[in-house]
Amino acid sequence: MASKGKVISCRAAVAYGPGQPLVVEQVQVDPPQKMEVRIKILFTSICHTDLSAWKGESEAQRAYPRILGHEASGVVESVGEGVIDMKEGDQVVAIFNGECGERIYCKSSKKTNLCGKFRVNPFKSVMESDGKCRFRNKDGIPIYHFLNTSTFTEYTVVDSACLVKIDSHASLDKMTLLSCGVSTGLGAAWNTADVQTGETVAVFGLGAVGLAVVEGARTRGASKIIGVDINPEKRIKGEAIGITDFINPKEIDVPVHEKIREMSEGGVDYSFECAGNMQVLREAFLSTHDFGIHPTPKLLSLHPMELFDGRRIVASVFGDFKGKSQLPFLAEQCMAGVVKLDEFITHRLPFEKINEAFQLLLDGKSLRCLLHLS
Repeated sequence: MASKGKVISCRAAVAYGPGQPLVVEQVQVDPPQKMEVRIKILFTSICHTDLSAWKGESEAQRAYPRILGHEASGVVESVGEGVIDMKEGDQVVAIFNGECGERIYCKSSKKTNLCGKFRVNPFKSVMESDGKCRFRNKDGIPIYHFLNTSTFTEYTVVDSACLVKIDSHASLDKMTLLSCGVSTGLGAAWNTADVQTGETVAVFGLGAVGLAVVEGARTRGASKIIGVDINPEKRIKGEAIGITDFINPKEIDVPVHEKIREMSEGGVDYSFECAGNMQVLREAFLSTHDFGIHPTPKLLSLHPMELFDGRRIVASVFGDFKGKSQLPFLAEQCMAGVVKLDEFITHRLPFEKINEAFQLLLDGKSLRCLLHLS
């Protein structure tokens, strides 16, 4: 490509402060350095993690100006020295939880999917190789990176460990969802909990991750999938994807866990907390015999005897998928129709309307709003 080795000028949505509208402006994107890849983003979507970072909910994680975004698909524009597993023109999906394939964590096939070098790190805001940024605004001010990816831009530079090459025939718009939400939820059902045919499941929070858990449980043949959400509109979407029962905590006069125990002969086999709320997490815990959850940074109060019923608390990061080595198989399952992605894309907007897309998520009206950049 003519742009190889040169600085590229392109549009990006830049966050200049917590809660401030993103500014769509021209930025400069440097060429990739050793073991880095510069990609042209074709589609990107918005996750609640982007929303939290945009709000600046964690003061310790704030860094401005910054290009947020971590769900995206596109094509390789150029590669840096040492990159041999992808080339210009390859279709790729960005992943926030990288896989170097070299260190002990990556070589541990079953124990963890957290790479010692490129694991998810919300505090990291620069490139791994030299501690510098690859973005600058029109005034020459460096723009910080986000979650190893920074996808709210027409071009981005990422470590090769944080990119997955996928089939050239795959629909890139749908593959965008594998960057985070769908992989996280689906993997929690497939990998972390290993749901089996006939088992029962409860899913607390029917956002994109929760509904991906539903999809994972459905494809595994779960006999009962109970969806729990305070938004009554989530019932329709949940039933379309695979829930068999729905509970709105606001519409019952007993604790949710008691209702679930009543519906499932004493408790479900697995319960997934996908809302990031400590009280919800406790309800999920008390609803089960065994369960897999996504943790939040607060403390959970448990009585030791509550563990004597055989319950377990298990954390799941990126659905326990090893991104580079295992996501291509998931992409194949999606292409074959085993996993259905269409229901997760509720809105499509041009990139310049990114602030509208944020508002849709804030208002609880979208699961995934797909932004197209070309």
